[in-house]
Amino acid sequence: MAVKKEDKKNKWYYKLRNKYRLVIMNDITFEERLSFRLTRLNAFVTLGTTIILLIALTTLLISLTPLREYIPGYTDVQLYQRVYELQNKTDSLERVFAQKDLYFRNIKSIVEGNPIMDMVIDTTTHNLNYDTIVLTRSVEDSLLRADYENQNKFDLYFNDNEALYDKNNIRNFTFFSPLKGVITTNFSLVENHFGVDIVSKEKENIKAVLDGAVILSEWTVETGYVIAVQHRQNFISFYKHNSALLKKAGNYVKAGDPIAVIGDSGELSTGPHLHFELWRNGSPVNPLDYMTF
Repeated sequence: MAVKKEDKKNKWYYKLRNKYRLVIMNDITFEERLSFRLTRLNAFVTLGTTIILLIALTTLLISLTPLREYIPGYTDVQLYQRVYELQNKTDSLERVFAQKDLYFRNIKSIVEGNPIMDMVIDTTTHNLNYDTIVLTRSVEDSLLRADYENQNKFDLYFNDNEALYDKNNIRNFTFFSPLKGVITTNFSLVENHFGVDIVSKEKENIKAVLDGAVILSEWTVETGYVIAVQHRQNFISFYKHNSALLKKAGNYVKAGDPIAVIGDSGELSTGPHLHFELWRNGSPVNPLDYMTF
C-alpha cells in the first residue's frame, strides 16, 4: 500500500504543487537579497496571465491607434470617405477654374467686340463646353423649320432686315434706362462731370443698361459703393454712390437686371442719387445721347 501511495505522489500533476524557493544572493558575499516561495503551478499561472495580458494590450494598441494602418492588407474605414471628399473638392475647383477662365475670355471678347460666350455644363460627363451647344432635333421639328424657311425664302423685307441686323453694330444696341428719375446734373466735360446725376425714389433698384460682365464691385472713399459693367463695342457703364451692391465682379448680367440700390454713400455725394457714367473706347460719352431717363 505504501508503494502505491508513493507512485501516486510521483505523478506530474501532483508535482505541480511541490514548493520551491527562488533565492537571489550576492555572488561575492553570498548574502541573500531576495527569496520567493513558489510552485510550478504558480509559475505557469503567472506566466500564462502575463502572456494573455500582453496579447490583450497589443490588440488594443493596434485596434485603437493609427498603428493598425501599418498592418499589410488592412484598409482604413474612413479612406473611401476622404477620397469622396477630395473628389468633390477637385470637382468644385475645376468648375471655379472654368468659370474664371470663361470670365477672362468674355472680357477679351468684349474688348475685341466679339460675341460673349455662355458656359454650358454637360451633366453626363461633367465637362464644361464653351464654344458650341449640340442640340438634337426631331424629325417633326426639322420639317417645321424647313416649312417656315420656305415660306419666308422670297420675302425681300425679311431678308433685308436679316442682312442689315448685326448685334455688334452700335445702331442695333438698345440701352436700358438704369433708373427712372429726374436729372439734377448733366454731363459736362468742362466741369469734369463725366456722367449724369439722377434722383429717384428711396431704395429704388438700379439696372444694367446692356448685357455684359461686372468688372468692378467695391467701396471707395469718394464715390461709396461703385459697380462697373463691361459691354460690347468697348462700352463701360459706371454706377456710383449706391447704398448696396447686388452683383459681384465676374458675374454676367443682362440688360435690365438689378445690380445695385440707390444710395448716398461716399464723400462726394450730396444726397440720395445715382451718378451714372458711360464710357466708350476709354473716353466718357454723354448718356443722354444713348438713352432717356
